[in-house]
Amino acid sequence: MTGGDELHEVVIVGGGFSGIAMAIRLLQAGFDDFVLLERAKELGGTWRDNQYPGAACDVPAHLYSLSFEPKPDWSRAFATAPEIQRYVLEVVDRHGLRARTRVETRVSGLEYQEETGTWTIRAEGPAREEQLRARLVVVACGGLSNPAPLPIEGTAGFQGKLFHTAEWAHDLDLAGKRVGVIGTGASAIQVVPAIAERVGELSVFQRTPPWIFPRNDREFSEAERRFFTEHPRARRWLRSTIFTVTELMSLGMVWRTPLTGVLERVCHEHLARQVPDLVLREKLTPDYRLGCKRMLLSDDYYPALCRAHVSLVTEPIARIYPRGIVTRDVRGRELERELDVIIAATGFDVPVDSPPFPVVGAQGRSLHREWAAGAEAFFGVSIAGFPNLAMLMGPNTGPGHTSVLVYTEAEIERVIAMLRHLRAEGLKCMDVRPEVQARFNRGVQRRMRYTNWTSGCHSWYLTRSGKNTSLWPGFAAEYALRARRFSPADFHCER
Repeated sequence: MTGGDELHEVVIVGGGFSGIAMAIRLLQAGFDDFVLLERAKELGGTWRDNQYPGAACDVPAHLYSLSFEPKPDWSRAFATAPEIQRYVLEVVDRHGLRARTRVETRVSGLEYQEETGTWTIRAEGPAREEQLRARLVVVACGGLSNPAPLPIEGTAGFQGKLFHTAEWAHDLDLAGKRVGVIGTGASAIQVVPAIAERVGELSVFQRTPPWIFPRNDREFSEAERRFFTEHPRARRWLRSTIFTVTELMSLGMVWRTPLTGVLERVCHEHLARQVPDLVLREKLTPDYRLGCKRMLLSDDYYPALCRAHVSLVTEPIARIYPRGIVTRDVRGRELERELDVIIAATGFDVPVDSPPFPVVGAQGRSLHREWAAGAEAFFGVSIAGFPNLAMLMGPNTGPGHTSVLVYTEAEIERVIAMLRHLRAEGLKCMDVRPEVQARFNRGVQRRMRYTNWTSGCHSWYLTRSGKNTSLWPGFAAEYALRARRFSPADFHCER
């Protein structure tokens, strides 16, 4: 163990979009004593890992970028994963963040020291274990960083190739192969069309059909890219317009309103246009309210399923056997489907009870135990009993309709305001008042009852008990406005 006396004003855990944005804003705000810890060999987070064929963002590119680091020359309306990752690394290099970053450094635990008002960070580096101290820790691990394990019997015995979309086997040639894709969520509807032309046979295993809205993606012309580069006001207007449209869409996606029915009709018409086969169309028709699960965007998923060598399998998976997948129909009859490759498009193991390492706060409090009944925080950032700790993309700060970066930037400004108050007042620590946090979260959950997310379907938005700890039950603009109003009166402050 080394580095026990290494003290920084801030330590950021996680080098994805939110951690990088936090680092940039620290520099811009005059806080230059920080270090960023990243467990992988490179920065980028989810866009570093998710480089499967067809990977792209489902938020328009001009909104899915940092407001203080605009990119006027996006190549497409919806940026691909490689282009987003290039953008992220360009931003990193422009601000010289690599000199303040330690890659291949996995945090194994955080512990608050009440005597000094600092945090001890235990980490495993590439050559040794490290121990750092920080006045304030920002946990920016994100929710899409750990692939969800495949909860199916027999995975270890499969004789072919099996991998998650976030761990794509880039050296594997799929040409002529019999491929199975498990899942029909956001990654599946991108990867299926991307590989359909190359494979010999493709079986898509569906549990629940998603609502799919037309994507209307296209390339930007060279003239358009040049125009947005030369006219920043026009680019800002476009970004604002996209944001306004997504906010208006939330009226039908977050709550049940007449717009919900309109959006459902658009999705039904999109399905009918692209899938002429009535039997297949019926299998692809959702039986739950739009918005209860994540609504997806695609122009080529349905046509891919209509190909002669592609089949949609709706019978439940019983198990994986050495040569493929066994399904079981409603009568209990089993059918073996031989496959060369199984691709798990099963999403991510989104943390609902704590970050992926122990966090011990004041008086020995365990964050894992504190959140056992459901994660709660004040604006998703501050947690009572865990002074000088900040979360990015914490509880109830996810969007159901727009760019997550709108929320993340507001959270970052809360952290900056907290740091400024700590420094200006010479404080040892700031800890959100329990009654403030409780009142805030009662309001969040009270509003949650009226959203489409609680209308009865099963989704990763909800905990096992049915509590939504993932999303904000309202407009993104409302969250951003409220989150940026930082009040020291909401905190216990100690000198």
